[in-house]
Amino acid sequence: MSEVVEAIEAYGLSKKDKPKALFSQVGVVGCGTTGQSIVLMIASKGIEVVFLEISEKKIKQVFKELSEAMDKKIDHWGMTESDKRSILSRITGTLKYEDFADCDLVIESILSKVREFSLDIRKNVFKSIEEQVSEHCIIATNSTTIVITELASELKHKERCISLHFSTTAPEARLVEVVKGLYTTSEVCENVNKFTKLIDKIPIPVDESPGLISVRLFISLIGEACEVLMEGVSTMENIDLTMKRGLGMQLGPFEMADKIGIDKIVRWMDNLYREFGDMKYKAPPYMKKLYRANHFGRKTGKGFYEYDEFGNKKGIKI
Repeated sequence: MSEVVEAIEAYGLSKKDKPKALFSQVGVVGCGTTGQSIVLMIASKGIEVVFLEISEKKIKQVFKELSEAMDKKIDHWGMTESDKRSILSRITGTLKYEDFADCDLVIESILSKVREFSLDIRKNVFKSIEEQVSEHCIIATNSTTIVITELASELKHKERCISLHFSTTAPEARLVEVVKGLYTTSEVCENVNKFTKLIDKIPIPVDESPGLISVRLFISLIGEACEVLMEGVSTMENIDLTMKRGLGMQLGPFEMADKIGIDKIVRWMDNLYREFGDMKYKAPPYMKKLYRANHFGRKTGKGFYEYDEFGNKKGIKI
């Protein structure tokens, strides 16, 4: 009697038939400093992440920088080598939008210095994403000064677009600003709220407005801090100290500006000034002076303060 052999796969779930958890895979377009923070934030919570960059060389550089960022955490007992390997195993780099096909959410996080140019690039990114993902995939931007309605206006499925602002300057901050656009459905908002909770963040609903809550308030704070400094009311160090010791801020406005990057803040200010025409959003002369000198803060070693090679403040005013 001949032996009957049956493939065991016939009695199991095929890959195609396996139930797929919502937000089992997330895409990120652009993996600069902000994009890398988002990728690590998501991958560390057990979610697969695919990031898109412009070249293989850039992808290798991203993995090198991600590894270095995690090594710093390991040095400070923030994670283990095992954690690092596990996180890296969930991250994939790609040059093709096609690799977003299985994503439940794709977040655009590119950098462009000129608003009009940035808007055109981001719109093209959104169109490229839409061509490859399912109609249920949510498309988001991390931009704070360009409104999601404008970005989604030329898509077929505008209703699935939303703005998500992660506080990448302070990764320990548990808040995510969730911005509903003119076309965004309530279902998309609800699903995004679920996603933010999956990555251990608290969703903050925000009505669409350039700058949202965080950027508009910080821009006003740093602008006023510069005015107080230029008027000679007090020193930069004492202004920072007052805000830290008096109002409980972790960093003073000048320290925070150096951490965020003065180039980034000036871009925010230019965009908000163009949008609202209010002088409170115009970059102060002192900040413009630093910007023109390429003194952007911690990343360049000089900003409002000077920094050593490890990003530690020397405490010397320039």
